[in-house]
Amino acid sequence: MSATSPTISPIRWVPSLYFVQGLQFFVVMLIAGLMFKSMGVPNDQIARWTGLLGLAWAIKPLWSPFLELARSKKLIVVAMQFTGAAGLALMALALQLPMYFAASIAVLFLLAYASATHDIACDGLYMASLDAKQQAAYAGWQGAFFNASKFLTLGGLLVLAGHLEKSVGVFNAWSLIFVLLAVLLAVLAAYNAYALPGALNTEHADLTVTSIFGTLREVIADFLGKPGIWLAILFIVVFRFAEGQVQTIGPLFLIEARDKGGLGLTTEQVGGIYGTGGTAAFLVGSILGGYFTSWLGLKRAMPVLILAMAVPNVVFYYLSVALPTDLWHLGAAISVEMFGYGFGFVGMILYIMQSVAPGRFQTAHYALGTGVMQLGFIFSKTISGDVQMAMGYQDFFLWTIVCGVPALLLMFFVRLPSPAKKD
Repeated sequence: MSATSPTISPIRWVPSLYFVQGLQFFVVMLIAGLMFKSMGVPNDQIARWTGLLGLAWAIKPLWSPFLELARSKKLIVVAMQFTGAAGLALMALALQLPMYFAASIAVLFLLAYASATHDIACDGLYMASLDAKQQAAYAGWQGAFFNASKFLTLGGLLVLAGHLEKSVGVFNAWSLIFVLLAVLLAVLAAYNAYALPGALNTEHADLTVTSIFGTLREVIADFLGKPGIWLAILFIVVFRFAEGQVQTIGPLFLIEARDKGGLGLTTEQVGGIYGTGGTAAFLVGSILGGYFTSWLGLKRAMPVLILAMAVPNVVFYYLSVALPTDLWHLGAAISVEMFGYGFGFVGMILYIMQSVAPGRFQTAHYALGTGVMQLGFIFSKTISGDVQMAMGYQDFFLWTIVCGVPALLLMFFVRLPSPAKKD
């Protein structure tokens, strides 16, 4: 483990670090799409371009070895956070241009690749600063604040944008939203510059620019040479296969008109449900999932974590059958969904961190693992619309329940760290 100051408690920096990681990711992959939808951009263009933007997180392992040259991952983290803040400010300006869509996509590409680079250094700093038991204990906080940024922006910012659109117009409203996001990210970047541990990267001090391509080849060969790696890759993909579908179609189902099989909620109502009870339930589920896994060990906890990932699929299937109208009923159901999602999501974070990443190039191998995870997520997200339109909402959500079975079966064949090896 790299040296780090023992006086810096992880609770002081893990939440803010992963909130920023999630904020940058979900601005590109979620908020941008909702914004373009309110501006009248066709769905096919939204899906096409946001899908291309998502590739940044899938291919980030290609440049992850270059970050091993840096003496301090903290420096990279803070630099990319300030870059993100500048990019958000540029988005506010881009929306005021005649060719706003092209300009916005260009800025979003900058944000996407800065965010993906931030992710590599961020996760590397986390692993270098914490031992295996701490990684498990704080994985709940990590997952909670990463995903809390999604639901806080989806809830708070979406509702605020809806109100602003009525008074200042769609484009001005979203420019104001991005100004607020830029200020928030700049403040968090300044805080992280102070609070993050300054763990030095001393494990690869012998690397040079001239040897980096050889290192990349070595990183990939070492990754693919790990025992059981192909089965591990398959497990990573199927673990999130159902999630990518239900998390894409679920919010659309809530907004869809009742005569088309949806629940007929307004955008503001959906934002309010996810931004209140949904956020709280996800935070609690993620934190409890981390402590549960730390207590039991990943191998023993994994069956429960996989079953928890199926909770959202079951909840949406129930909603598609019952079609409730009461908002309290809906809010309770979404809270259950988000608790299960938060609790189970910890499983994949720790699986990659403790079963796939360990080795000489831990940071780069974690990036490769998360890149595979993102490719699987993008694939399931891409096909979800076609599958839902072909099957209808009820059969689609039933299909997502079935999609969770392969992960449960593969769990018995992949390599998982036993409780005795956690320390």
